[in-house]
Amino acid sequence: MIEIVFSESACGSLKVAQHYGKGKYQGRGFGFSVSHADGSKPTKEEVEDVRREAEKKARLAWESAVPLGGNTADIYGFNLMLSVGDISENQPGIKRKQTLEHLYSVFPNDVGHEAVEAIFKRAKEDLKRVQEQAVRGEFLRIWYSNQPDEICGLYWFMEQLNQWKVPCKQIAIVKLPEWKVDEKGNIVQKSGWGEVAPEEWHRYLALQKLVLPVFEQSFAAHWQKLQRENAPLRATLNGQLISAPETLYDDFILREIAAEGEEFQEVKVIGRVLGKYQLGISDSWVAFRIEEMILEGKLEAVSEVAEDMPVYHRVLKKCAYRL
Repeated sequence: MIEIVFSESACGSLKVAQHYGKGKYQGRGFGFSVSHADGSKPTKEEVEDVRREAEKKARLAWESAVPLGGNTADIYGFNLMLSVGDISENQPGIKRKQTLEHLYSVFPNDVGHEAVEAIFKRAKEDLKRVQEQAVRGEFLRIWYSNQPDEICGLYWFMEQLNQWKVPCKQIAIVKLPEWKVDEKGNIVQKSGWGEVAPEEWHRYLALQKLVLPVFEQSFAAHWQKLQRENAPLRATLNGQLISAPETLYDDFILREIAAEGEEFQEVKVIGRVLGKYQLGISDSWVAFRIEEMILEGKLEAVSEVAEDMPVYHRVLKKCAYRL
């Protein structure tokens, strides 16, 4: 079976999920942090208590997991960020690469360039490989959500399958629920499959649905419409994927800037926008919109950025009477 996801993190988690929980728990590497609100250093006993609790959770997660099975080579992650930028090309081309380079330009030195080269090269190779397998009759399962890049990925990929004339009986989709109730009775929201842990994937298999021919054709036609409109952004509104202006998320950004003092750390504003509103957008896009506010004279950068840090690790200052 071919598994299709639309982010690097979802691809990695799904690959682990294929064998997660198989055999006896042997212990595994994990990270944890311990801190106090007043900044004081945790004691060795406190650190050990947290370590034991983390180890217990990891063991229980392993023991409760159901391995998905399959081959990691059959998992393909198309991290093309299709909710942003030019989508006029039928397959990933120079315009998509330019959009990715723009989004990754916030990262230092050659890190962003190298990442884009790897993403773009892999996407083109993987798309060709998936086409070959699909035409041979392989079954495909597509994992998506309302997160902008994932829902765009679904529509784009359906248009690809429609071009390849892949029968719908070979295609299944699994949509991530907008929320669920955990074992403690708490409501849990995940914005995309990248937030799903390896031990959780098997719980969503019951949501799998075969794609009807009318749906495949509808998705393909809608993506073609979005391509003709070719807006700066795409987003979901009332369950419908629509074209949107580049200012779509500005109010959320301005709201968090307004809560800051005259000078503030840009990275903290970006973190709150992403975490508080669960918009499913990237840190890069928020950084670019803040950069536009700087160019408009609404904000001013008052500190330099270290060479090994993303451009948004700086202090900004509000310009009077502009915001």
